[in-house]
Amino acid sequence: MPTPERTTNAEIIAAGRDLLEDAGLAGLTMQSVAQRVGVRAPSLYKRVRDRDALVDEVAAASVADLTGRLEASDRSLEGLARAYRAFAHERPEGFRLMFGGTVPQATLDRAGLMIVQSAGELAGEAHALDAARLVTAWVTGFVHMELAGAFRMGGDVDAAFDYGLAALRRGIGV
Repeated sequence: MPTPERTTNAEIIAAGRDLLEDAGLAGLTMQSVAQRVGVRAPSLYKRVRDRDALVDEVAAASVADLTGRLEASDRSLEGLARAYRAFAHERPEGFRLMFGGTVPQATLDRAGLMIVQSAGELAGEAHALDAARLVTAWVTGFVHMELAGAFRMGGDVDAAFDYGLAALRRGIGV
């Protein structure tokens, strides 16, 4: 009789995402995930090739989570930017991991397409990709600085974010 399954890929990835947030990338180990899901580390290798594969799957799951949040937004430029920022605040380590270069391009493209479409509505089809890159670069930079605690001169950071979004909308509008 075969050994019963004690965990699933979904549980492993969820545990990996939580550990990433709790302990950072260095704390995301096969041993720590095994402990979190209640199995011995060798059991994980039946489902995940190695730690690199685990990190890749956690990164892909982070992008999938972000994509779901973007899809659930009103898909306006502001709605997408706010969903992106909210994700980064809720899952800062997952947000950082997405930029590690291990996520399949098709997975990233699904998220990016919504931003291209929204930006295209403002800038016109000919400049949709350029406008999307501008918006993505600004929001990503803003959020990275915010997460790093770089805005130390006082003022309302939420108001600054809204000001930036309004400026972007005016700047890329036709």
